[in-house]
This record gives sequence, C-alpha cells and structure tokens, in this order.
Amino acid sequence: MPAKISIDDMATFCKKKGFVYQDSEIYGSLAGFWDFGHLGVEMKNNVIASWWKRFIQDRDDVVGMDGSIITHKKIWEASGHVDSFTDVYAKCRKCKKPNKLDKNEVGKVKCECGGDYEIIGDMNLMFKTHVGPVQDSANIAYLRPETAQLIFADFKLIQESARLKLPFGIGQVGKAFRNEISPRDFLFRSREFEQMEIEFFVHPKKINDCLLIKDYEKMKVQLLTAEAQEKGKEHMTIAVKDITKLTNKWHAYWLAEFMQWFIDMGIEPKNLRIREHMKKELAHYAGACFDIEYNFPFGWKEIHGNADRTNFDLTQHIKVSKKDISLFDEESKQKIVPYVASEPSQGVDRAFLALLFDAYNHDPNNKERDWVVLKLNPKIAPVKVGVFPLVNKVGDKAREVFSLLKKDFVSQYVISQAQLEEDMQEQMRMAFLTVLQLILIL
Repeated sequence: MPAKISIDDMATFCKKKGFVYQDSEIYGSLAGFWDFGHLGVEMKNNVIASWWKRFIQDRDDVVGMDGSIITHKKIWEASGHVDSFTDVYAKCRKCKKPNKLDKNEVGKVKCECGGDYEIIGDMNLMFKTHVGPVQDSANIAYLRPETAQLIFADFKLIQESARLKLPFGIGQVGKAFRNEISPRDFLFRSREFEQMEIEFFVHPKKINDCLLIKDYEKMKVQLLTAEAQEKGKEHMTIAVKDITKLTNKWHAYWLAEFMQWFIDMGIEPKNLRIREHMKKELAHYAGACFDIEYNFPFGWKEIHGNADRTNFDLTQHIKVSKKDISLFDEESKQKIVPYVASEPSQGVDRAFLALLFDAYNHDPNNKERDWVVLKLNPKIAPVKVGVFPLVNKVGDKAREVFSLLKKDFVSQYVISQAQLEEDMQEQMRMAFLTVLQLILIL
C-alpha cells in the first residue's frame, strides 16, 4: 500500500471522485447503506465479471445460479439462522454508543472511550419482513443474510439439470442483508452488501482427492495459524502444500486459487495473508475455516472467508424439508450426502475496498500538487480508454474517435478547463452574430 490513508480519507476520496456515496444523503443518510457512483458501479461490475469469468465460466466443474433475496422462512430455520445468527448487543455506560461484541469479548473489552459495556442481550441480525397483505406470524419472511443457503436448497435441481458429477461447485453473486448493530469502517461493515460465493461438493470419502492442488503446492503465502495466535506470534511464510496439514486438500486448493486471484487483480502479495480460525471461533457447521486478510490502515481484516462446511447444510435441509436431496454413488451403490470441502465466500464491497487501497498512490512527478493516481489493474479499471483533445481544432476528429471507441470500450471524453472556456466564448460569439444578423434583417 504505497500511500497510507485512513478509512475516512478513503470514504471522502470515493465520494469526491464518484465511486461511492452515503445512501440518501440529502435526507441525513442511513448508516450501513451505500450507493455506487458512475465510476464505482463500473469498477464493481468489473470485479464481479472477473470473478464470474474465472471461477464459473472458465471452469468445467463449477456452474452458476441466481437465487431469490426473499425465500421461505424454513430455509433459515433449517440452517440455524433463526435461532443462532446473533451478535451480543452492548451499550457503553459512559458514552452510550451501541456496539456488538463477540461472545468471548464479554467482560474483557472496553469501549474506545474507556467506558465499560452494559450487555443488552443477543440480537438476531436478519431483516424480517412479511409476504402478502396480512402481516402475521404465518407470513414472516427474511431478507437473506447470506447467499449460501439458496445453493443448498436448489442443490438437487441444479445437479440433475446440469448433469453434474462429484466433485463440482455451484456459485452465485448477489445481495445479502445483515442488520448490523454498529456498522462502521465505510464499506467494510455495512447492512446491505454483495457476496460472491461457491459451494464445492465432493464425495465424503474423497475430500483429499484433489489433483489440482499440484498447481499451487510451491506457491508461497503468509499464514497466521491458530497455534500462532494462541501464543501471540506473527504470521509466517509457507508453501501452500503445508496448509494441507491443517485441512483437506480441496480446501487448501481453493484458498490458493483466491489468493492468486487477488494478486492477479493487482493486490501486492505482502498485503495479503491467510488466517486460520481458532477453535473458539469456528461456526457450528465448520470442520475448519480460514480467512484471507488484507492489511488495511486499520489493521489486518477479512476480505474472503473459506470454510470446510462438512455436510451439515444438506443434512439439515433433508431433515427439515423431508425431501431426499442426496446423490446416488455408482461406485459404492449407495446414496450419499455430498461434503462441502470448501466454501470460498467474499463480499464484493470488501474486495472493492482492498483493491482501491492497494491502487491508491501519490504521483511522484507532481509532488507540489499532491496528485492522487489510482494504479488499477486494467481488468477492473472503471474507464478503459480516455480521449483528451489538446486543442479545439481537433475536437471534431477527437469526437469521431471517441464515438468509435465507446462501442467496444468504456470510454471517457475530457476537455480541459481552458478549452471549455474557449468553447463558451466561441458559442457566445456565434450567438452575438446571430442576434446581430436578426437585427439587421429587421
């Protein structure tokens, strides 16, 4: 990260340059909701397009889907979200600021003002709504807090129609909603965000049958193990093959795949690391879990999560729905419930933010003006071609070039302030001559 700026500075920069704005600002804004401007939406769409091309379209073992935002409430009962998707709601006794705490932080941390926290209770983070004209308990529905469950609910339909054989993945990109107690740090923790997620299914007895790991075995990554965290140590540099000592080979492979994707998108490898979750952090469904973290100005923070989800979700949906969504294994002649060896999951917004921080530079050739240059990878840059006519007399030709380019590229036509003033003077002159001619005619 060549230029160190704060998260607030980045929010100001994004607003000024047309990347991101606070939602409904003219009405005082709504915390945790953001709108993407003319440059932001182009860059965000490019990030999504890169992800979709690489992990869905370019692979023969992964297919895509697009699930509904509002779904049957039993999906969230089966997944455990209705009962367990909670944060500890706390309020500072001194400054009265609300916050959320992890369960292991209760009684151990103080507010940033130095005050002690009063525990209000557990708060479910799902947004609740009603389907239909009658608002009663029978019509309760939820805005999805994640995209994963739609993949599990449609698993058998997709497997049969796409004729998929294990191992295979199902991925999607879409909105998710979490009623965060204390949204903060700009795009990093918001209430509405977009996820890119894959569930990769394997035979439960073949979670280490991954030939693709050979492509990454020698790749060097920074890893912070659970053991190192418990002992207060820093991350170390290891080969990807050593991660297979901590989890299954498919899991290690997908971690490496996404580390490489971030690097290919332009992030410096030194600003990325993999962090193993400690046992007390593991979700109830996880056999193992790792985060890919980025070194933000406010510390190392998660931009990608990757869990070994076992076969918990499919088993739960079979149990609650009473529907058989298992697969028949030709080799053993038995029905099996596929195992999710890896769930690569990440927020589009967090990836967007990390890419901006890594690209943010001060132009060394213009130190007096302190110009900012975004050194974005061309794949994700919001504008691909710029047309900058230096003098007015080539303006018409420049416009012709611009018209040709914009058919195939996102292009921008920019004239200088001096040219703009010259154009206005020319327009005023022509208007004066027109008026003069009318006077003479009359």
